[in-house]
Parts: sequence; C-alpha cells; structure tokens
Amino acid sequence: MPLTCGIVGLPLSGKTTLFNLLTRAEEETSAFTGRTKANIRTAPIPDPRLDFLASIYHPRKVTPATLEVIDVPGLVQGSGAAFLTSVREVDALIHVVRAFHNDAVVHVSGSIDPVRDLEAVNIELLLADLQLVETRMARIAASKKITREMQAEQAALQKCRQILEDEKPLSGASLTQEEWQVLRHMSFLTTKPMLIVVNIDEEQLSRGRYDGQEAVEEYAAARGIPVLTICAALEAEIARLDAGDREVFLQEMGIVEPGIARLARAIYHRLGLISFLTAGEDEVRAWTVKVGTNAREAAGKIHSDMERGFIRAEVVKFSDLQALGSMFKVKEKGLFRLEGKEYIVQDGDIITFRFNV
Repeated sequence: MPLTCGIVGLPLSGKTTLFNLLTRAEEETSAFTGRTKANIRTAPIPDPRLDFLASIYHPRKVTPATLEVIDVPGLVQGSGAAFLTSVREVDALIHVVRAFHNDAVVHVSGSIDPVRDLEAVNIELLLADLQLVETRMARIAASKKITREMQAEQAALQKCRQILEDEKPLSGASLTQEEWQVLRHMSFLTTKPMLIVVNIDEEQLSRGRYDGQEAVEEYAAARGIPVLTICAALEAEIARLDAGDREVFLQEMGIVEPGIARLARAIYHRLGLISFLTAGEDEVRAWTVKVGTNAREAAGKIHSDMERGFIRAEVVKFSDLQALGSMFKVKEKGLFRLEGKEYIVQDGDIITFRFNV
C-alpha cells in the first residue's frame, strides 16, 4: 500500500493548486467551490540525489519515491464529516491556510485571518471524530451481546468523547496502550500527523513576512505542528516554465529550490520516512522506508527473496560518492562498507544487497 496524505482547508485557500503542483495534475481551481469529490493522484518526491546518480550511471529509468495525495473539497461549517471520509485512512494531513490577498478571490469568511481559519477546519476534524465515536458507541449499545472487549472499547470511547467535547484533539489523549489497542480499528483524524502550509502572495514572499505570522507560529508551536510557507501562485508560474527558463527565473528571484519540492520532502519526513537508493545501468531508484528500518527489512522492500535470503548489504553514503565523484574513488578511500542484517538504514544510503535463495 502506498503511503498517503490528505490536503484539507477552507475553500479557495489554494489546496487544489498545491495538489496540482505536487502531483503534476491539472484539476480545476479558480473560484470553483462546488466540488463534492476528492481528487486522488500520486506525487513524486523530488530528490536531487537521483539526478546526480543518473549523471553517473546513465540508467534506462529513474524512479523517485512517491506518495498518494488526496485533495478534499473545501470544508465549510457542517460539511466536514461528509467530505473528510476520503481522508480517514491517510497517514498524514496537510492543512492549507490562506494568508494571500487577492481581490479577485473572495475569502469565504470575508477577511484574511489564518488562525481563525486553522481553528475552523480543526473544529470540523474534531466534530468528524466525535461523530465517529458516537456512531460506534450507539452500535455497541445496540448489540444483542456486549463482550468484554466491547465493554473495554466502550470505556475508551467514552474518554475520547469527553476529550473531543472539550475541543481537544485525540493526539493528546492520555489513553493507555490497552485502550488504544481496542480502538485500533478506528481511523481518527485528530491523531494523524499534520503539516500546516500557509499560502502567501508574491508581495509577502518578497517581504519575508505575512500578516498574522506570529499568531500562526504560536498556534502551531503549542500543538507541535510544523509550518511551511509557500506562494502557490508563483509556484504555478514556475511549474509552467521549461527547465532552462525555470533555473533562470529561480536565480533571478533568489530562490534556491521551488517551494513545492520543500513541501514534498517535508510531508515525507513528517511521516517519519527516509529513502535509501539503488543505482545501476538499468535503474536509479529511491526506496521508501520508515526511520529505524534495518537492512534485512529494507531488502524486502525490493523483493521478498532478498529479505529471505539476505547475506549482507554493501553500503555507500551518498555524500561520500558525491564528494569523490565515482565508486572507484569511494572504494579507494575505504568508504565502501559491508553491513549485516541488523544495520539501521540511513537516509541517502546507496545499497547493493547480496542474497541467496
């Protein structure tokens, strides 16, 4: 199953523009607020390391890591439970909030206030979880026979209901491991990792600040949520340029890399993911694993035979290859390592697995 993230936010906040930029789709944006279905598409994770490896190996194919992205219709008061169903099972949420000014795109609340908008969407997430809890409790209560496990679930759900009624997310709930275990089948929205993306305009980008920034940063810091600022309108312009013009434009604007690349990687890391790399004439590829994955488990990402018959992993740090320019020089310097099955894979490791089945 691919790892997934859901994009949520108020209408006309720039959600679908970001979705298009991440996934290279062309879904309708403009002042269109009547959408009732989610957009779903796969997004490549930009990785300059793959470009470097491709310049050395000249492979037939370059395959980046990917995430599945779901763009939910803009949330309005009372719509959350229906629209949020499509992101119940995602691994993380991207909350897009508007800070940009554009007289042609009227804000649904009539004014720009990022923290108010953050609160409005979070209330919808809380209410959607509360509805889920109450539906499940009613189902248990209606059962002809209530088992001991159902009683334990009922007690845990009662705790969740109280937390949600106090307008607090379940991510901070002080439930025991046993209580979380009986709720393992429940797909709560307010337990998911979140990333806030503030959509700014070009004037705010050049100024380096937007109105309400301190309040947003305080709001996010209090909840342990990372914040990223992106000018989606400018990113859309950048995306339409060909490669040569894009580089010139970025240099003129003083932008090191497109913000959408930063966003893709921020989502990736928010999910606790890293990439190890494989390289050869057939393919240069990034493979997605969780932080803390060992070499044998990583081999299984490529093929189950590799995991079953694992012998060793031949590992080179990407930074060493980049600095020295060739595998020959890496080996000459003694930076080519042989690792066993318990070796913890690091982000950017270039690995060749040896196995026998």
